[in-house]
Amino acid sequence: MAKTSPVKKRYAPALRQKAAAIAEILERLYPETPIPLEHQGNYMLLVAVLLSAQCTDVRVNQVTPILFGRADNPHDMVKLDVTEIEQIVRPCGLSPQKSKAIFGLSQILMEKHGGKVPQDWAALEALPGVGHKTASVVMSQGFGVPAFPVDTHIHRLAWRWGLSDGKNVVNTERDLKALFPKKSWNRLHLQIIFYGREHCPARGHYPHKCLICSQFGRKEIFENEKS
Repeated sequence: MAKTSPVKKRYAPALRQKAAAIAEILERLYPETPIPLEHQGNYMLLVAVLLSAQCTDVRVNQVTPILFGRADNPHDMVKLDVTEIEQIVRPCGLSPQKSKAIFGLSQILMEKHGGKVPQDWAALEALPGVGHKTASVVMSQGFGVPAFPVDTHIHRLAWRWGLSDGKNVVNTERDLKALFPKKSWNRLHLQIIFYGREHCPARGHYPHKCLICSQFGRKEIFENEKS
């Protein structure tokens, strides 16, 4: 008898049913999915997402009005000194790297893309400070292109809920894309983020009280549950 391939076994009907049930819960709790990072236009979104690396959205939303008050487009951003940008974005952490990236990507947008954020995966990921996750957010939230941005929070939740093996974010993105309909990706990734913040945090988590973990969570997460 032929063995079931690992891929087919990974996405067995039972797992797809679990994914559908989780999606129903998230849709019921979060019928509206506002974009957490405040912005106007794709350039501001790109910069805000870059700043959000290892920083909360709340902090980013406190910093960007100051930064965009000085320069809300690449043409004006390259007129600033990198040190000036760094001083403004310092509260977001990693300010030396982030300020250089913001200045550098603004230069490239002016030189190669007519001052516009390109709707192109390769062009986005070629920009300084822009990795696949950042490009995914811009493509999904900025251009409406189906994408499933996976940050550390979604990576953690996908493992907790048994939707992915948790080895790395690449595997998690692959698994989530395989389990959920493409038309739901953009909405669902925000719903997962909202749910994680409110009901399934990294610390102080009580699986038995979590609507999703209590039904679908891996057994390992209950072993260290706080009393």
